[in-house]
Amino acid sequence: MTAKEKILYFIYLHRTGLTVTGLTLALVLFPLFEDNPYTLGLTNLIAIYVIIVVGLNLFIGYAGQISLGHAAFFGLGAYGSAIATVTFGLPAWPAMAGVALLVALVALLVGVPTLRLSGHYLAMATLGGNIVVHTVMLQWDQVTGGPSGFPGIPFLSIGGFVFDDEVRLHYLLWSFALLALLLALNLVRSGVGRGLAALAGDETAAAALGVDTRRAKIKVFVLSAVFASIAGSLFAHCYSFISPDSFDIFASTDLAIMVVVGGMGSIWGSLIGAGLLTLLPEWIDVFENYKDLVHGLVLVLILMFLPRGLMTGLYEMIRNRWVLKGQKNAAS
Repeated sequence: MTAKEKILYFIYLHRTGLTVTGLTLALVLFPLFEDNPYTLGLTNLIAIYVIIVVGLNLFIGYAGQISLGHAAFFGLGAYGSAIATVTFGLPAWPAMAGVALLVALVALLVGVPTLRLSGHYLAMATLGGNIVVHTVMLQWDQVTGGPSGFPGIPFLSIGGFVFDDEVRLHYLLWSFALLALLLALNLVRSGVGRGLAALAGDETAAAALGVDTRRAKIKVFVLSAVFASIAGSLFAHCYSFISPDSFDIFASTDLAIMVVVGGMGSIWGSLIGAGLLTLLPEWIDVFENYKDLVHGLVLVLILMFLPRGLMTGLYEMIRNRWVLKGQKNAAS
């Protein structure tokens, strides 16, 4: 084995640790080289989406289920924190934790009957749940502010340190995003993750192997809802204003598209999908006002040429080339 091959083999063996280290270093240094508030605002929004999409990918990509309603949990987290801090005057951090627990309870109550369904029926059920939550946000204006939105949400703070500008929010939000990535990576490498992989492959076979498929689906559904709730709370406190439009069915479909584009069953793909679909309309100015069109076109192209998503598809291409190269070297 040559020195180059040894280096590549070392990188392959330690790819997760090296990727996490490299990403962390890049995120720490990024504000030092890019201080444009608009650019930082976009990357901060990506961090919020990453948290949601990582959780949703566990449900869609690993458990093999489908949800078109996770924007509802995103919105419940946002409005829950807003109401707790503004209406009731509770401290922001305990309120965020309490809201996440309440959203977990809601997800459990919804998931127990809903997850008896599968496929298109489950997709329609989750979509219907999102419509119900969005309608409540619009109509219950005495509590939510209705279509006018909910203003005056306080910034998060630790002691006297207030997260009230884009640089400070960058470090806060990406800390949560990295934590979500690490938790998900550890989960999928555990026995629970292997059970989810079996569930996604063949639910009947997974049950025959001793996997409690119903309980596994409920657990990962609740966990993904908690991820979305925390992201919603962060969204509310970072922007100080929320409205129902951010949590409608189109937001849910965007989140599902991020999972598919990045790669179902790829935690790192969640980062790629969230980043690409957030930045693409910004990169192509002519499509800035046609975000849904751009997302739809990207989804069609990915499904045509990389049906397993960007991250998974590119990884398999590189791995196959590596294997073919090794076979050629062995033959020669």
